[in-house]
Amino acid sequence: MSAHYYRATVHHGRAYTQQLSLSLNSMAKNLTSSLKLIRGSRCDLLSRSVSVDATKSQAAAAAFKEQPVKDADLRINIVAPVPGPKSKVLKNELSKIQEMSTVSFFADYENSRGNYIKDIDGNTYLDCFMQIASIPLGYNHPAILSALRDEHNVMAMANRPALGWFPSEDWVQKIKNSMLSVAPAGLNQVFPMMCGTCSNENGIKMMFMRYMHNQRHGRTDFTQEELDSTLRHEAPGSPNLSILAFKGGFHGRTVGLLSCSHSRPIQGVDIPSLAWPKADFPVYKYPLEENVAENKAEDERCLALVEELMEKASKNGAPVAGIISEPIQAEGGDNHASPEFFQGIERIARKWDVSLMMDEVQTGGGSTGEMWCHTHFNIKPDIVSFSKKMCSGGIYYNQEHRPPHPGRILNTWVGDPHKIILLEQVVKTIKEENLLDLTRKSGAVMMEGLTQLQNEFPGLVSRVRGRGTFCAMDLPTVQARDKFLVDCRESGVHLGGCGNSSVRFRPSLIFTPEHANIMLDVMQQVLKKY
Repeated sequence: MSAHYYRATVHHGRAYTQQLSLSLNSMAKNLTSSLKLIRGSRCDLLSRSVSVDATKSQAAAAAFKEQPVKDADLRINIVAPVPGPKSKVLKNELSKIQEMSTVSFFADYENSRGNYIKDIDGNTYLDCFMQIASIPLGYNHPAILSALRDEHNVMAMANRPALGWFPSEDWVQKIKNSMLSVAPAGLNQVFPMMCGTCSNENGIKMMFMRYMHNQRHGRTDFTQEELDSTLRHEAPGSPNLSILAFKGGFHGRTVGLLSCSHSRPIQGVDIPSLAWPKADFPVYKYPLEENVAENKAEDERCLALVEELMEKASKNGAPVAGIISEPIQAEGGDNHASPEFFQGIERIARKWDVSLMMDEVQTGGGSTGEMWCHTHFNIKPDIVSFSKKMCSGGIYYNQEHRPPHPGRILNTWVGDPHKIILLEQVVKTIKEENLLDLTRKSGAVMMEGLTQLQNEFPGLVSRVRGRGTFCAMDLPTVQARDKFLVDCRESGVHLGGCGNSSVRFRPSLIFTPEHANIMLDVMQQVLKKY
């Protein structure tokens, strides 16, 4: 409503009042009524405007919802170069403001569905990499979209709380419905986190805290010397301890986690890190069934080295407070180890009374056919970190690793309600649709098909390995691997690389045997060209 109309209406109200010779009180009442009418008219116009926009938004949402979210109507369709001209223009613009030469293409997420991703140039790919293993239910899953449209959930996202201080009334139940409903056996404590890196960083802090708590024989009060020396980065407050990790492992890019990682030098060059011990991770000969004795000896060699490093660290004055490992070394090359190896690591941790932490950031959430990959090994770690397919980062841990003081594991948000909203739907869908069983079935088809490709192209494909759909294979060189990934993408199948020359497969949990066969057919056609 314009100011001119407002003034005219008020003037009209006054004239009308004078004409009727109303009392001063009556005039005030009429003025109040007129103002209410004006405000009402203005609000009505604004409401109509908002209503029109809301109707358009609701109509768009309804139209989107009515479209088949299952990907049965989609198929591989390459209509432009990869990357296409639109992606190249945007990548050039992006490069002006940040170093992001890693970008493969710019995606059209609005029109991506299920296991298929579209780019802005109109290409449609079968996505077997799923945002580096982080999309559990494929693109635009109806359960996820429905939860995000829920008005109650919108409020939770709009008013992001500092959860360590002001959680919402339903927060405890949401944690129980999501994270705790799929917690590893024996781990009844959980801290939500923002990402995999901060999950691992806080996990190693927990191992240090538990170690020193035991060194103090359970004393929870700190001496003044301990508090003062902490600020000087000196003992006893800042003790000289270490974490034992494995060569080939990757846990994150903070200074603490670079001290635990040992895969790609570019991730840590120029950055000071701590010289913590690194043990050899088993390097097996494939096929596994033909090299049982050799691989058993490799397990024994690596376990003996772990024992040696534990002793050496203690003698050097930086005792190991905990051991961290991925169940499958993902970034380092999809390196697998046997249940016997991990059981041996657990025995060593118990012998030395140190913590055992499993980094399940990439392996957790169901892709190996179990919710947690370490359950394949029949071990019970003290701490399990997670992220990616779990939507939110976080740390599971046992009661022994619960910090005795408030604020020692804490940040502003302690996770994010938005991520828990997503995870609730993911967990519910995994259970209702039996997606772990589907993952095992699809994984079996993948492993059979990859083994056939290995037999068909023995000079190109080797070391086929996997659990569930968490599979990998090797090509002869990094150059051959990179060319293979580009050629597959240009043929409509999106895969990832890792390690020196490995191809890794990271499809969603709704990836079916049919999708696996489509992927395998494309791979076969690409390999035939070499």
